[in-house]
Amino acid sequence: MRIETIFEMTSPYRDNFRIAGYHFGEGEKTLAIVGAMRGDEVQQQYICSQIVNHLSAMEQRGEITAGNSILVIPSCNPFSMNVGRRFWAMDNTDINRMFPGYDRGETTQRIATAIFSAINGFRFGIQMASYYVPGNFVPHVRMFSTGYEDIATAKLFGMKYVTTCKPRPFDTTLLNYNWQLWNTKAFSVYAGHTNQIDNKTSIETIDAILRMMKRTGIINRGALGTVYESEVIDEADLLHIKAQHAGIFCRLADAGSRIAQGETIAQIIDPYNGQIISNVEAPTDGIVFFAHNKPLVLQNALLFMVQGGTE
Repeated sequence: MRIETIFEMTSPYRDNFRIAGYHFGEGEKTLAIVGAMRGDEVQQQYICSQIVNHLSAMEQRGEITAGNSILVIPSCNPFSMNVGRRFWAMDNTDINRMFPGYDRGETTQRIATAIFSAINGFRFGIQMASYYVPGNFVPHVRMFSTGYEDIATAKLFGMKYVTTCKPRPFDTTLLNYNWQLWNTKAFSVYAGHTNQIDNKTSIETIDAILRMMKRTGIINRGALGTVYESEVIDEADLLHIKAQHAGIFCRLADAGSRIAQGETIAQIIDPYNGQIISNVEAPTDGIVFFAHNKPLVLQNALLFMVQGGTE
């Protein structure tokens, strides 16, 4: 293992801001894995730390196939994680909305260009991503439909779902989108949770990443965990269920739950008198793909995404 400083910046209050990269193997730039870019992506950083731990032991045992090099960047935003902020602590900008970056721009643009310079040119790229809406997902692999997406390789993770989505104009500054345009087969992996470590989904995700590495010949150890025949879903086909009222959100169905049409899957409570002001019912039979996980909701906020219905 070789540790490299990807980016460093002095700080007037604490130790210098540093982004560390962990290199394994030698040869072709084969796989880059990028972890937490936001300060609440605790599960994402944890999974990357475990990947580093696994690869370190595997390198010593000779289980990384000759001619392959791997780069893992567990955290791109330790400042924000230290102070409990999702975005860049100084100006609330999002590093993941700054790619491919600009080396003479704002701080987050400079961070983005340093990261992109380090990971550009790898054959495969994995980003441990989180959603812009707070909530829990069924662990899955996600790709933008740019014409460069690689569904066949995405299935090699052996996760339950592979999703594709059409990029919106403001998605063109995301890492995954730019990685694809620069000829890296890029995959965003959603590990179920964001601001908390969940043992079950983290193990499932770690196994999936190692499985993909084994199936693409990067490592030569056996794959672990439950292997699924991935179902490919266009995100436009997921049914979105939104809040009809603002209030206290009491969720009765979690990500991965099987639901029946007419079943009450959540309740919204009046925060002043405690009365139920909205019973959220399943409009169709299906599987909860995404579930909002904050205690308060605003009217029209996204509560659930369900696989099995149409909007």
